[in-house]
Amino acid sequence: MIKIDAHHHLWKYAPETHDWIDNSMGLLKRDFLPEHLHGEIQSAAYHGCVAIQASQTEQETDFLIQEAEKYPFIKGVVGWLDLRDCSLDEKLEHYRKFPVLKGLRHVVQDEPDEKFLLNKDFMRGISLLEKYDFTYDILIFPEHLKVANEFVKHFPNQKFVLDHIAKPTIKKGVISPWKEDILKLAENKNVYCKVSGMVTEADWNHWKYEDFIPYLDVVYKAFGVDRLMIGSDWPVCNLAGSYKEVMEIVENYSPNDEAKEKVLGSNAIEFYGLNVPDGKITI
Repeated sequence: MIKIDAHHHLWKYAPETHDWIDNSMGLLKRDFLPEHLHGEIQSAAYHGCVAIQASQTEQETDFLIQEAEKYPFIKGVVGWLDLRDCSLDEKLEHYRKFPVLKGLRHVVQDEPDEKFLLNKDFMRGISLLEKYDFTYDILIFPEHLKVANEFVKHFPNQKFVLDHIAKPTIKKGVISPWKEDILKLAENKNVYCKVSGMVTEADWNHWKYEDFIPYLDVVYKAFGVDRLMIGSDWPVCNLAGSYKEVMEIVENYSPNDEAKEKVLGSNAIEFYGLNVPDGKITI
C-alpha cells in the first residue's frame, strides 16, 4: 500500500508573512522544512506528501516548487496565485511548466465577504484552471458551506477538494448544520474531501479518538471511500498532537484494507495526478 500525506505545510518563518500564527501558537514560530518533515513521514510509514500553501504570495509558490524539486518525497504542490488577476492566464501558462505544481488554493476562510467564492473575478479565475489541469483546494469554515455548494455547481468539470472537512467545531461537539451542508456539498461528484485538520478544531490538550467519530461518520457517508484523502496538516497539527497520533485517527477509523488503500494513498495520487513510477515511491 502506498501512503500519501495529502496536506502539509512548509515555511521559513517570518512574522510579517505568517501573521496568522498568534501567541497561542508559539511553537509554530520557527522554520518547518522538508528535512524536518522527512523523519515524521518515515516513522509513520508514509511514502510521499503534498505541500500546501500557507502564505498568499507567488514567492511562496516558487519556494514550495523549489523544495519539491530538491526533495523527491514531496510529490506535489498546491500553491497560490491571485485568481482575480486579469493576467492570470499568462501566470498559469508560466506555472504549467512545473509538473510538481498540481493545484492552487486561496485562504477563503479569512476573507471578510462570506460570499467571496462567488466573486465575479474570482470565479473567472477558477474557470481557467481546468484548461491547465490544475485542481483547487477549498479552505472554508462551516458557515461557508452553502456558498461553496453554489460555487462548485458553476464548474462541474473542475476538480475540487474540501480542506479539513470544513473545520467543524469539534471542541463543542457541534454537528448541525455542518452535517447537512456537508452531505449537500458531497452530492457534487467532482468534490473530494481531506480528512485533516481535525485535532486543532478539538480540545488541543484533552481530545480523545471518540471525539472525532461523529464527524468521520458524516464524511465517510457523504463522500465514500473513493473521494476522501488523509492529511496531517503538519506542522499545525503539532499544536494538538504528534504527526503519528494525528494520522492514526483516520487509519484506525478506515473500515477495511480497501478503504485504507484509497483514503491513505490512491485517492490523493489520482486526484492530484501524482507521479508514482511503477506504483512505487522511495523516500
